[in-house]
Amino acid sequence: MAAKDALPRERIDEALTGLPDWRFSDGGLVTVFKTPTAAAALEVIAAVGRLAEEQNHHPDLDWRYNRVFIRYTSHDAGGQVTGRDLTAAAGASDAAAAAGAVAEPSKYAPDH
Repeated sequence: MAAKDALPRERIDEALTGLPDWRFSDGGLVTVFKTPTAAAALEVIAAVGRLAEEQNHHPDLDWRYNRVFIRYTSHDAGGQVTGRDLTAAAGASDAAAAAGAVAEPSKYAPDH
């Protein structure tokens, strides 16, 4: 995959209308999932990890007690957003919902 696979911002914005858990920020697709407990946050992390292995596409991920911060970009496309990121974000949202998480994308900050 190369930078030519990067999606233009208009396409990203269009796709985000179908991904309400996510925002474009910090150069990628980002969100925060808030869970009822720290253990539930670990369930989200494990589920996202399984998806990452299946898709061979791994996010930047950070855990803070009952919140999981996730950022998707395609490193092999120059750190830009590709269709793989959109697919991965959708899967992460499904996994998070199954673990009882609530998306708080506006709470994402690069420094958490």
